[in-house]
Amino acid sequence: MNVVEFLQNLMSQVPFFIQPLIVAAAAAIPFVEGELASVLGVWAGLNPFIAAGAAVAGNFTSVVVVVFFGAGIRAGIVSRRARRSELVTVGRPVAADADGPDGSVDEAKPESKGVRRFKTFLVRFGVPGASLLGPLAIPTQFTSALLVSTGVAKGWVLLWQAVAIMFWTTLTTLIATGVLAFVTG
Repeated sequence: MNVVEFLQNLMSQVPFFIQPLIVAAAAAIPFVEGELASVLGVWAGLNPFIAAGAAVAGNFTSVVVVVFFGAGIRAGIVSRRARRSELVTVGRPVAADADGPDGSVDEAKPESKGVRRFKTFLVRFGVPGASLLGPLAIPTQFTSALLVSTGVAKGWVLLWQAVAIMFWTTLTTLIATGVLAFVTG
C-alpha cells in the first residue's frame, strides 16, 4: 500500500466534516504548517480548495495566538524596563526585584549574534520579505514571534503572515494536486 492510499483509507474512516478539522489541526503545528497539511489533505482525498482553506485557517490561527501572546509579553517587558528606568532616573530606591545584586539596574545586555542578524535581515527586506521568505528557513510561528519581539506592529505582522501563508499553502496545494494527478492518472 502506498502513502496516498494509506491516507485516503485513513480519512475515509472519519466523517467528511471532521476531515478539514484534522487538516487545520495539523497546519497549526510548527514545521507541518499549511504547506504540508494541505498536501496531506489533498493526498488523503480532500478537495484541494477545502484542503488549502483548512490548512490556511489552521496555520493562521496558530500565528494569531503567537502574535498576541508575543506582543503581550513584549509589552510587559518594555513597561517593566521603563518603570525601572524611571525609578533610577528620579533617584528613588529601586525595587527589590531589580537586576543588580545591590538593587541597581544593570545596563542593557548586548544583543546576540542571531538577533543582530535577524534585525539586519528585517531592515534589508522589511516585514514583507521576512514573512514571505521566512517559511523557507523557519516556521511562520517562529517568524511571527521574532517580528513581534523586535517591535513590529501586530497588524503588520498578521497581514504579511497571512499573505505568506496563503501564498505558500496555495503553491504546495497546486504542486500536490499536480503530482497526485500525474501519479494516479
